[in-house]
Amino acid sequence: MAEAGSGLASASRTCRVPERAKLHIAMTIFQLGYAVNHVIMRVALNMGVSKLVFPFYRNILALLALAPSAYFLEKYGDYFEKKRPALTISFLIQFFFLGFIGITLNQGFYIFGLDNTSPSLASATENSVPAVTFIMAALLRMEQVHLDRKDGIVKVLGTIASVAGALVITLYKGPTVYTPNSPSNKPHISSLGDAEGKNWTIGCLCLVGHSLCWSSWIVLQAPVLKKYPARLSFVSYACFFSVLQFGAIAATIERDPRSWQVHSGSEVFTIIYAGLVASAMVFAIQIYVVDRGGPLFVSMYLPLQTLLAALIATVTLGEEFYLGGVVGAALIVAGLYLVILGKSEESKYLSENEPIYSVSENNDMESTFIRPLLGSKLQS
Repeated sequence: MAEAGSGLASASRTCRVPERAKLHIAMTIFQLGYAVNHVIMRVALNMGVSKLVFPFYRNILALLALAPSAYFLEKYGDYFEKKRPALTISFLIQFFFLGFIGITLNQGFYIFGLDNTSPSLASATENSVPAVTFIMAALLRMEQVHLDRKDGIVKVLGTIASVAGALVITLYKGPTVYTPNSPSNKPHISSLGDAEGKNWTIGCLCLVGHSLCWSSWIVLQAPVLKKYPARLSFVSYACFFSVLQFGAIAATIERDPRSWQVHSGSEVFTIIYAGLVASAMVFAIQIYVVDRGGPLFVSMYLPLQTLLAALIATVTLGEEFYLGGVVGAALIVAGLYLVILGKSEESKYLSENEPIYSVSENNDMESTFIRPLLGSKLQS
């Protein structure tokens, strides 16, 4: 009997999926889900949904999915999640502003930017997030820049390349470099940037604002999570305040009752997908991967999202590619990988020479960015 039990345990260990593989699978699902969201959102905008009411409904669904999970997993604390600290007025104020920056402004800039550009461009612009995050962290002294070392020079070059790519996308549209072979069989939205009433430059500026808000969300949540480590509760509170903020803004601006109505099953599907997949699922996966593999592991997969979004948009929407977008995206992706290379080299250097701190030891603050791409939790 004992031998049978031992055999079952051995078989279970053999069939268990390695932690590293779990992270790769999780991030592939993450990027596929978010890439599809770029196209889903474009379709929703083409159907005429309100750009303020849509995110309001979206975040209600996300909150309904996240809040119960946070309550049951973090109420007492167990192997999977950390126990919730006591809620204070200070925490509520921080959740309010983080929800405003990381969700309300972030999604607001995104939907207005996407409305004036294309899914591929929106996805490509997001590749600048790691570089922008690095700049903000350096300015706040959460990240050190050593220009006398190889890793510091590489990180700076990567940041410059990403910023240059974002500027190229914003300031230069250029000629069409690719058009689908059978545009007549596609929905009539092939020239997304030239649609009537749309402004490519304004759209790009909004997408840059979206990336800035996303980067700010990553940087500013780090000190809060040190004091309030229950991540699902953190996101749920931020999502709750975002619902209130979007509701107040939409109620003030969208006075037409028809803007609040859902007119078709297709609109219902886009809202459900954006709320449950692009918000709730993406938040949960991102929290899990950042905890187990570090922020840079998440960043490594952003170019996959850009590729998937471009392919899906071309097949489903007949989207054209412009020279400025292609050149800018290439610079952003190159900058992304330079920053990742610099961070990898920095991690190696610090592991060999000194403890991993991003600020002086007197401040007792560890960097959330100076972590190996795969931490010790992956040693399984």
